[in-house]
Amino acid sequence: MLNIDTLAERVLRGDILSVSEGVDLLNLPDTETLRLVDAAWRVRREAFGDRVKVNVLLNAKSGICAEDCAYCSQAKGADTGIPRYRVLSSDEMLSEAKKAQAAGAQRYCIVLSGRGGTWGEVQQVTEATRRIKAETNLEVCACMGLLLGEEGQRKAAALREAGVDSYNHNLNTHEDNYGNICSTHTYEDRVETLTHAAQAGMSTCSGVIVGMGETPEQIVELAATLRGRSADSIPVNFLIPIDGAALDGRQSTAHFTPWYCLRVLSVFRLLNPRAELRASAGREIHLRSLQPLALLVANSIFLGNYLTEEGQEASADWQMLQDLGLRAAPGGSVQAGQGGAPLAAAGAD
Repeated sequence: MLNIDTLAERVLRGDILSVSEGVDLLNLPDTETLRLVDAAWRVRREAFGDRVKVNVLLNAKSGICAEDCAYCSQAKGADTGIPRYRVLSSDEMLSEAKKAQAAGAQRYCIVLSGRGGTWGEVQQVTEATRRIKAETNLEVCACMGLLLGEEGQRKAAALREAGVDSYNHNLNTHEDNYGNICSTHTYEDRVETLTHAAQAGMSTCSGVIVGMGETPEQIVELAATLRGRSADSIPVNFLIPIDGAALDGRQSTAHFTPWYCLRVLSVFRLLNPRAELRASAGREIHLRSLQPLALLVANSIFLGNYLTEEGQEASADWQMLQDLGLRAAPGGSVQAGQGGAPLAAAGAD
């Protein structure tokens, strides 16, 4: 019989769970899931105490994309009725950053749709970043698509020089499943992008969208892959079915229950004990009344809305943290490459 307490103790000692152990945890019955959440809470508490990283997203360029990612409301051919606009000005980005800081965020995430940022868009983001850094105490995360080849390296260097702390580019799904959700770029392109971001000195933010036809083994292998890449921040999204997107999300997420989603988050925590684990898009829909339990496993959330889909009210997020006895993490810049650090190096203030 699986001994969950022993697995947690091994993780706290620095051991890495096997894929088969992770699959066994995903397959636990609902009646055993609270024990798993408690084990994940022990690991989360050792590294992060009662702190939660609060992030705010800015959709700085929306709906103008030639990529065909099947899950995405902004993809080529998607008929989703979302707003479409080109990149916001640095004035607009700064104004929204000040609102994010006033709302209590520690990190401000600037997201642009498209295959990859043009040099003009990079210039807009770098100018905005310099102004945000001068006028707020926010961390800045950029998400601007692919960073490929020498040009991608130069763009990454420009972002870092301007003060961008972190670069987000999700792996989304397992390498063996990637061809089923996208044909206009590859899994390897995403890996290269993360490599260039890390080489430029940015912290890497990379996660998954669970619910796109992946197997339990693939979910666990993805969690292990992100640990192997020392991902500093791991957003775990649960697919939101979107009318007009190519992927039938209602079918691919039909097996989701709140308990299952908690098991997924717990497996990611046990395999990535030092990473900032974010309970991200879809938490409101799929975790429903058990949503607060996710913050005993994850230590990060997006406040309010996502890119093109609504989250719950920011006031409800703050109330949830207060009810759990959790506090916002202190602000300040992040250091790259800490996702795989041993727990002994962690502080729990």
